[in-house]
This record gives sequence, structure tokens and C-alpha cells, in this order.
Amino acid sequence: MSDFLVIVESPAKAKTIERYLGKKYKVKASMGHIRDLPKSQTGVDVEDNFQPKYITIRGKGPILKELKTAAKKAKKIYLAADPDREGEAIAWHLAQSLNMDIESDCRVVFNEITKDAIKESFKHPRPINMDLVDAQQARRILDRLVGYNISPLLWKKVKKGLSAGRVQSVAVRLIIDREKEIKSFVPEEYWSIEGEFLKGTEPFDAMFYGINNKKLDLTSEDDVKKVLGQMEGNKFTVTSVTKKERKRNPAAPFTTSSLQQEAARKLNFRAKKTMMLAQQLYEGIELGKEGTVGLITYMRTDSTRVSEVAQSEAAEYVESSYGSQFLSSEKRKDKKSTNAQDAHEAIRPTSVMRDPSSMKEFLSRDQLRLYRLIWERFVASQMASAVMDTMSVDLKNGEVIFRATGSKIKFPGFMKVYVEGTDDQTEEKKNNMLPDLKEGDEVLKKEIEPKQHFTQPPPRYTEARLVKTLEELGIGRPSTFAPTLDTIQKRGYVALDNKRFIPTELGEIVHELMLEFFPEILDVEFTAKMEQDLDYVEEGKTKWVKIIDDFYRGFEKKLEIAEKEMAEVEIKDEPAGEDCEQCGNPMVFKMGRYGKFMACSNFPDCRNTKPIVKEIGVKCPKCKEGNIIERKSKKRRIFYGCDQYPSCDFLSWDKPIARSCPKCESLLVEKKLKKGVQVQCVNCDFKEEPQG
Repeated sequence: MSDFLVIVESPAKAKTIERYLGKKYKVKASMGHIRDLPKSQTGVDVEDNFQPKYITIRGKGPILKELKTAAKKAKKIYLAADPDREGEAIAWHLAQSLNMDIESDCRVVFNEITKDAIKESFKHPRPINMDLVDAQQARRILDRLVGYNISPLLWKKVKKGLSAGRVQSVAVRLIIDREKEIKSFVPEEYWSIEGEFLKGTEPFDAMFYGINNKKLDLTSEDDVKKVLGQMEGNKFTVTSVTKKERKRNPAAPFTTSSLQQEAARKLNFRAKKTMMLAQQLYEGIELGKEGTVGLITYMRTDSTRVSEVAQSEAAEYVESSYGSQFLSSEKRKDKKSTNAQDAHEAIRPTSVMRDPSSMKEFLSRDQLRLYRLIWERFVASQMASAVMDTMSVDLKNGEVIFRATGSKIKFPGFMKVYVEGTDDQTEEKKNNMLPDLKEGDEVLKKEIEPKQHFTQPPPRYTEARLVKTLEELGIGRPSTFAPTLDTIQKRGYVALDNKRFIPTELGEIVHELMLEFFPEILDVEFTAKMEQDLDYVEEGKTKWVKIIDDFYRGFEKKLEIAEKEMAEVEIKDEPAGEDCEQCGNPMVFKMGRYGKFMACSNFPDCRNTKPIVKEIGVKCPKCKEGNIIERKSKKRRIFYGCDQYPSCDFLSWDKPIARSCPKCESLLVEKKLKKGVQVQCVNCDFKEEPQG
């Protein structure tokens, strides 16, 4: 018989914690929530102060029975779910199911699963925090009232299987609004003049700046001709040299959203995958003789705060690995968003001494890549600023001024370990230092090249950019970003095209109906205020019933109007222009989870489906008869193959192009680089200049 029973959410977490607590403690897993609102009904009594009706989740009966048996044998029970609203609610539901006193010291929280953190947390148990529980309950009840009232309406008026939710509706709205911006965008012409100059034999680049010390924008080819017409000869005089030293500070350690963004940029991970791997690293990894150890702190956080112990350990590591000059000499303030709950620390390694190279044998490839990202970001955040030497030079010919800028790393500081990624498609030039120039020097013009440009529309949202936007607008919380992105794709409201979100026809239809009948659900400010109100509940400043009552009074009236006035929408299948090869009926285009596909119009009698073939205008280099088409693998990765498959098995992950190699006549393909693409031969060493 164990003296103490500890209940956590997952078996992996239970296994790790049990090692640290000793024989007197038995650690069991509840496998997440043990109770929830019923799936078959709303489960909220709107006539009785919105009281929720909780039931044991289907399939959790045996687990609850096992926990009750273990609870009867234990002298004391500790509830050690995650340190956030959701974890507090799980603990409360367990306490209710096990007839525990919620005011007793039964709740244990820790931000990392390490021996010291676990032992320390068990010295300071506390009662269940009902403010946290009420904040979670309020969110759950709000989402249930919205989802279980609007969804049946959409099933009746549009099609079955649809849903509506507060956060997901705003996310879809952002994607649709961005698509409208792109479609209505009118490109504007502008020009630049790039120059290559020589100081002696040293070449350097400069850009046209202006006329007579005033900046001039070039909007047409005529503007360019006027500038070129004012230049005489090949000599330019250096009229101004400005040298500065600039500091560059490291990025703060990760929050949930910044981790999702950076993992997308640097590792090409979807938000869902990032959180799954982070959960594994948090709950514990088997490290040989050391046993199971949690490698990172809790991964659902909006705080960049770091404990003093972690800061000291990082300083020790930096000094021993890189030298004292790489230590930060200033105390950096924690960056905290307006809506940050700041319940715990930033995401960081539980011990900086476990560097990625020492973890290689214990982690899967993707686990290691994410751990390295977290480790490097944290270490860099505790290091000295980088110092850059910058130089700006003005060159004059008559009244025409060109300006050259350059920078060079004087002291790398944190950049020795890690540099934050960027969504900007233009690659930053590094160590682009200019020749030693001083006022009065003469330089020679080597080449002047005018270039025409057009302004670009705002880019479609990637997962990373959408997460960043939702966070900036105060929509959702760290735990909601990944599930929200997953839901809007599963419902078929949006699809990913080249890793960027595009709205589907279904998404636009549902959005228009929501905008007409439930505009406040789509209102960014309304949704952000609701998140703030939930924070007030957590802080004990307001009661959850009031928050829901204020919302529901107006919502109920809008529901009644929508029931009467919302017209039924018939989504007609678009003819595909060919017949089904199995039954002869016309094929139609349908919208699925991964975008459009072709299906037989005689469904369900005929279930024939096939992907939409996208030809790229290139003949197959292998069989010489087929055409190359774009395909998708089971993991939704694009590749290129012959349309005569399986008789011809040509395959390429790189996109073939419709011309041959000038050296060997073989196939040329577009090779994707980190920034842009490069045309190269599959057979010889021929390569063209990369294109951004």
C-alpha cells in the first residue's frame, strides 16, 4: 500500500515523476480530462445560471474506477495536472469525482519535470484555485453555447459536419479578409537604379538616392531617364562618410507562439507537430542511466520570464564555453504581451548543461531538431549583444547622389549561437563592408543598371504568420493556436496552398452567413475583450456567470432571428468536364480536407474519386511519351511524376522545367533554396544564378 497517490494527465509524465518521489508515492495518469460536457446535448442549463452538466467521458469509466480504488488505499491524494487553467480544471474534476476536499492542500504544480522542481513542489501543496477553474469553465461553456447553437443551424442551412467557434471564426475571417486584399490589390510601378563602383580595384554596390541632397522616388522609366541624363562621365566623388557602431540584442526565449513561428520558419514544422514534440520533451525522455527526464519547461506559456537559477546556470555555461566577454552585462527586461497570463516561465531547457550534441543518441531526429532550437534560443537570450560596424557613404556626380551602406560583425555576441529567423523573403547581407572610403575620394562607375519593380500585395498567411497575428490581436491563448489551425482545415473552411492559407468556397459561404447573423463572433475586438474578461475571472476580479450572461442575452436574440431568416444555401458541385471511367456518369469537383478533388456525381452508388491533375508543360524525360504532372505524397508533400504511371516510374521532388541543360542536354529542375530557387541540371554541375 502506497502512503500517497499522485494523479497526473499522461503515463509519460507519471513515469518520470514516480522516479523522483520514491516508494511511498504511487503516480497514476487520468489520461487528460476525466469529465466533460456531454457530446449529445448542450449540457448547459441557461435557466439556472448556466450551470454545466458534467458526465464521465465515454471510455474513461475503467480509468476512474482504477483511480477510486487507488484513492481508497492512499493516506493522501495529490493532484499534479499541468500548471494552467486546463490543468486546474482537470484537478478540480478529479477532486469532484474522488470526493476530495478542494480546500485541502491537494494541488501540486511545477513548471518543469526535474527532480529538484518536483521535490520542491511537493513541499508547497495548495488548495485548488477556483478562479482558474472558473476561467476554464467559462471558456468551455462559452464555446459550447456558440458551437452547439450555431453548428446545427449551419447543418440545416448549408451542409452537415460544419461548426462555428469564437476563435476559429476569427481565424477564418483573417484569411478571407487577406484574400480580398490580395484580389483587390492594384500594383504600382516603381524603379530603382543600382550601381557597381570601384575604389581602386575594390568593387562595391550603391543605390540611387536622390538629386541635390533630396531623396527622390522613381515612379516611371521617364524618371530614370531624367536621372541618367544628368550624370556626366564615370567619376563620382565621396561627399559624406558616416561610421557607427550598432548593438543588436538577442531575441527573448520562446513563448508558445514564438516557438510555433520559429519552428515553422527554421524546421518547416506545422504548429500541431511542434506542440506534439514539445509535449514529449516536457513530459520526459529516457536518458540511459539517468532515467526519464523532462528536457524542457512547460510548453504552453506567454511569458518570457526566466528563473534566477536558470540564468545563473546559463551564465556559467556561456562563460566556460565561449568566455566572459560573451556574458550579458545588462539585465534584460522580460517582454510581456498585454494579455499575457505570465503563469510560468518561458520555454527553456531544464538544464542548459544538456546540450543538443549530448542528447543526440536519446532523441528522434525531429525531437532533437526542436530541442536544439529551444536550447540555442535560450542560451543566446542570456548572452551579450552583438556589435555591428555600420558605414554609409554618399557618392555624387553633378547633382545625382548614390548611397552605399554596409555592415560588418565587430563582435558576434549571441550570434555565435543563434540568430532569429525572419518572414522577410529578402536575405540579409552579412559582412557587407565597404572599402576604406573618406570624403573627397573619387570612385569610378563600373556599371549602372535601372530596374523596374511593382509593389506586391500582402502575403497570404502561413501558419506562423497567422499564429503571430492572432497573438498580437489578443485572440485565443497559447493552448488554442494549434487546435484552431487544425480545426479550420478539418472543416474544409481553408486549405494550404504552397504552405499558405487560402479560403475555400465553403469557408467563404459560412463566413458570409456568420457575418450577417452573428457579426460579434467575427469581431476581433469583441473576441479579444472576451479573452480579457476570462483573464479577469482568473484573477478573481469578476464572476464567470456574469461574463456568460452578458454575452448570451444578445446572442440568444440573434439565434432566433437566424433560425427564421437564414436562407438555405445549396452548394452545387462544379462539373469536371469528364466522365467517370467506372460508371460513365459525369465527374464533379468536390472540396475535401486537402482542397479540391474529382468525384463521381453518382455518389454513393459509385465512390470513384481521383486527384485533380496539374500539368506543368514538360514532357517526361524517361519515357518521352508522357507528360509531367504535379502530385502529392501521403504526407501532402508535392512531387512530380509521369502521367503514364505505373508504366513509367519517373519521379522528381524538384520541379522540372521545359528546357534542357546547355552543357549535357539533360533535364533541368528548379531546386528550392532557403530563399528563392535555383535552376540546375540533374546530370552535370550546371547551375544558374539563384532567383529570389
